[in-house]
Amino acid sequence: MKIKNQAVVLDNLDWKILQILQENAKQTYTEIGQLLGVAHSTIYDHIHKMEEHGVIKKYTAVVDLEKIGIKHVTAIMTVFTNPQESEKVAKRLSESKEVLEVSASLSENLSIIAKVVAENQNRLHLFIAQSVAPLPGVLRIRTSIITRKYKDERFSIEKWKMESKH
Repeated sequence: MKIKNQAVVLDNLDWKILQILQENAKQTYTEIGQLLGVAHSTIYDHIHKMEEHGVIKKYTAVVDLEKIGIKHVTAIMTVFTNPQESEKVAKRLSESKEVLEVSASLSENLSIIAKVVAENQNRLHLFIAQSVAPLPGVLRIRTSIITRKYKDERFSIEKWKMESKH
């Protein structure tokens, strides 16, 4: 890994390490080193540098809430905003425990898109009515409750690298 014009440039080994970690982040430095044919100390150095420079943000467990009996409702909320207030609205939404993701979209209108989770529909309604609608700059809100999930996947380094070669 190198820093070039304040951008992180990954070498081939860094890319391979990231692919392995995305598949299973519980592997030890030794296990990763054996897979790639390099010393565990080399793997440690590469991972440590990527962590220091923010390439690797965190390690986490993906939990299936339904399997452990936690009932919830997930919704995609589109918040149409006054353009002067959109940044503030996005930041306020980002601070809410109910909000999992916040993004901005520039289409015909400036909108903030948030993935929201709540205990049930009533709690979702209360969150929107009491915490989102009153925010300065909010013009209107469109909420779509997710009724079935067909795919839930994170961005894959391996798939991206394969597709970008074509």
